[in-house]
Amino acid sequence: MLRILAVLILTCTGCAALGAGQLPPYEVQPGDLLQVSVWKEPDLQLEVLVRPDGGFSMPLIGEVAAMGKSVAALREEIAKRLSAYVPDASVTVAVHQLNGDKIYVLGKVNRPGEYAVTRYVDVMQALSMAGGTTTFADPSDIVILRRDDGGAQRAIAFNYDQVSAGKHLEQNIVLHSGDVVVVP
Repeated sequence: MLRILAVLILTCTGCAALGAGQLPPYEVQPGDLLQVSVWKEPDLQLEVLVRPDGGFSMPLIGEVAAMGKSVAALREEIAKRLSAYVPDASVTVAVHQLNGDKIYVLGKVNRPGEYAVTRYVDVMQALSMAGGTTTFADPSDIVILRRDDGGAQRAIAFNYDQVSAGKHLEQNIVLHSGDVVVVP
């Protein structure tokens, strides 16, 4: 019995060490409001809005490309670039307001519109946020429109009836920022 318990503890400890079940770090998006501060530098205590092109401006170092970077990566980049002006700069970057991750639900739903998401949201959750489908919707023919990095758009089929019955659950994908759920 003790041997089994020891194996279970080691297995669980190994999973924790590998970060099993952890979500990937948040990536900064246009529209996000960031708090950037450099310790003991009052002129470098900033609240910056990430522009639609994914960047922001900062004294001493100029333009910073933030889109798609984790907060930790952004902090490291700013510290490295500031090191020429502020030796051993202690930089803190925090997401003050998440405005960049938005999904859109339109068509025959009760509350169509734009939804800011602060966590991972799948199609079923997005439909719930939009108040569900209306009486005359065709839930078996829902489409998710998604753009790739090159700007090309593709359509991903979603059948609400199948997923709600517990079948073909792979259709219930996690939505990406900018995805559009269309309910005919």
